[in-house]
Amino acid sequence: MDFSSFLIQALNSVQYGFLLFLVASGLTLIFGIMGIINLAHGAFYMLGAYLAFWLAGLTGSLLAAVLLGVPLMILIGIAIERSAISFLYERDHLYQVLLTYGLILILNETQLILWGTGFYSVPIPEMFRGSIPLTENQVYPVYRLFISAVCLGVALGLYLMIQKTQLGMTIRAGASSREMTEALGINIARVFAIVFALGAALAGFSGMIGAPLSSVYPGMGDQILIISFVVVVIGGIGSVKGAFVGAMLIGLADTFGKVLLPEVASIVIYAVMALVLLWRPRGLFGYTA
Repeated sequence: MDFSSFLIQALNSVQYGFLLFLVASGLTLIFGIMGIINLAHGAFYMLGAYLAFWLAGLTGSLLAAVLLGVPLMILIGIAIERSAISFLYERDHLYQVLLTYGLILILNETQLILWGTGFYSVPIPEMFRGSIPLTENQVYPVYRLFISAVCLGVALGLYLMIQKTQLGMTIRAGASSREMTEALGINIARVFAIVFALGAALAGFSGMIGAPLSSVYPGMGDQILIISFVVVVIGGIGSVKGAFVGAMLIGLADTFGKVLLPEVASIVIYAVMALVLLWRPRGLFGYTA
């Protein structure tokens, strides 16, 4: 592999890792703070992609589709949390698995009713359809660089929100001790609704901006859910920083695995997870005690 090919694959790895981070960060927040195993999280990614396809068709603009789609994902997240997830906080994880699996079936069937079984594409915005030269013979799509920049901005905003704001302090307090947080007069149910809606919005946003890079099709959230769980396990459950590092590792492993080891590419990311867990059984940034 020459340097230009390596550079392109490295950029692809980072861009893929950022998309994974948006999905995995919401997943790790929901599980780490609320204690909910949300198997339907991948369906939020799929729903975001379909909303991008539908709204971009109505408005003629992917930007408008995202600006309309993200609030819709927040409302959908709040509605699901209030009508279903809120009944699981005191239940065993088995109930969480069964209910969220049921949500997968409901959301998948809703998608089939609304958009059918076809494969759709979302056009890249006109201003991002070009490429920039990397070397004399290699170019790189502007839209992929744009995705990386946007995801980096979202990651930074998420970090600042959790670490530097009162809402973030409340979320971290609820993750540390729900009972003590409630004793201080904080409405923990409202905090949990915000966290779940934030997770749904992050997954949906990832699906929206990633839709122009691949087809939009039924069940597209299933694979991203599996990989996102791998990211969460590698990074450490409940750690947004861990989700970021884990997503970058998986992005590199998946992209370069397909290029360098195509025969075993499907197991490379799981091998990385196994190696990390042998070294740190609770993940890179999981609690050690």
